[in-house]
Amino acid sequence: MANTAPTKSKSSFAALTAFFVRLRWWGVLLLLIVAVTYYFLIPTTSNKVTSEPRLSVVTRGDIENTVTAAGSLTSKDWVDIGAQVSGQLDTIAVEIGDLVTKGLLLAEIDATVQLAQVNASRASLNALESQQSSRESKLKLAKLTADRQGRMIKEKATSEQDYDNAQNALIEAQSSLLQLKSQIAQSEAGLSSQEAELGYTKIYAPMNGTVVTIAAKEGQTLNANQQAPTILTIADLTVMTVEAEVSEADIGKLKKNMPVYFSTLGGGKRRWKSHIRQILPTPTISNNVVLYTVLFDIDNSDNALLSQMTAQVFFVTSSARNVISVPVGALTYVNDGSSPNKPKIAGGDSAKDRRANMTDEQRAEMRAARSSGKGGGKKDGKGRGRKGESTDNPAVFDGSKPRRATVQREVSEGVYETVEVKIGVVSRVSAEVISGLSEGDRVVSGIIQHNSPSGAKDERKNNQRIPRGI
Repeated sequence: MANTAPTKSKSSFAALTAFFVRLRWWGVLLLLIVAVTYYFLIPTTSNKVTSEPRLSVVTRGDIENTVTAAGSLTSKDWVDIGAQVSGQLDTIAVEIGDLVTKGLLLAEIDATVQLAQVNASRASLNALESQQSSRESKLKLAKLTADRQGRMIKEKATSEQDYDNAQNALIEAQSSLLQLKSQIAQSEAGLSSQEAELGYTKIYAPMNGTVVTIAAKEGQTLNANQQAPTILTIADLTVMTVEAEVSEADIGKLKKNMPVYFSTLGGGKRRWKSHIRQILPTPTISNNVVLYTVLFDIDNSDNALLSQMTAQVFFVTSSARNVISVPVGALTYVNDGSSPNKPKIAGGDSAKDRRANMTDEQRAEMRAARSSGKGGGKKDGKGRGRKGESTDNPAVFDGSKPRRATVQREVSEGVYETVEVKIGVVSRVSAEVISGLSEGDRVVSGIIQHNSPSGAKDERKNNQRIPRGI
């Protein structure tokens, strides 16, 4: 009984010690949570953000809207040279890359069989022609005999039978001569055909050009009875044709004689310019993608272009050269018949403000984008989708109908005024200014936000107003 109290007191002390240890660790954890929360959630004055307008200088340059496509080059004029007679290919007189002129000997086929046929036909014809002289003499004799019998029958100096025999002999001589002449004509036709086949054993260039392929080899036996075997191909490389594949979404923007330019992988920064020659009406469909072929020609007198080169093609749907331009972010479009009231930067700071400053055409485009359910296709001025363009970008216009807009022009440092301008061609980057601004003017094109301590700038897109007091 005497040892029970000390044991009980020791147990109580141990439990109390364990309780304070646990309380200490819970306190440490609580302090850690408070520190993390304060660090991440409580703003500090050192990160205070200030804003200022972003200014852009009105410059002079080119504005261009294009439809891009991939294409390949081929020669405009080319021909496959084949064999019209069968036989062994004796000689090929050219090599790939050789320049040839019309009438130049390209290849020669063994002509032994054709030559033998020509000689046989010519000998047969000579035999028939020798018979013609004999039959013409017989006809002449028969005609004299018939005339003499005719005179004698009038004087009753011959019998009617002799007269009839003379007339019959004349008719037979005439018929025999005509038959022989027909045989001669037939033999001449056959000889001409065989001589033509003999001529086909020598193959000549039908046009000026370059040998681009050789499909046969010397010593090869050619069989032209079923189809003409191709020996080589000649192409005129001085004029090339580009075959561009344009998607069905963009083909409606193109038309004949529209300007176009392209570049090649190995051409560096060089551009070749031309105009659309033809739009083929029948598309090609690959993996459910409908593509239309557009053709245009390009001069290649310097031989810089070769067949099957890949071309990056740009069809110019609208353009303005050497014009005054401003960034599209500086524009706030106004409806026809209305007047600007208070200064804004294009885009506003809310969707409601943006809708309030949209034209009827822009509103229609937004409704069409929503109804399509895709939301990723920007509409051009004719309501067709443009793959890869964001709906936040300004619409692209060809300048056929100038539009009214306002900009914030800098009068002096920190002082701005609202100026109404007339806009022509608009691309996704800049817009043509027809009137209202001069080259060198400075306009507000957005907002620049600064973090005061570090001085780092965070340029925002055109989705905020100018701070009050500017």
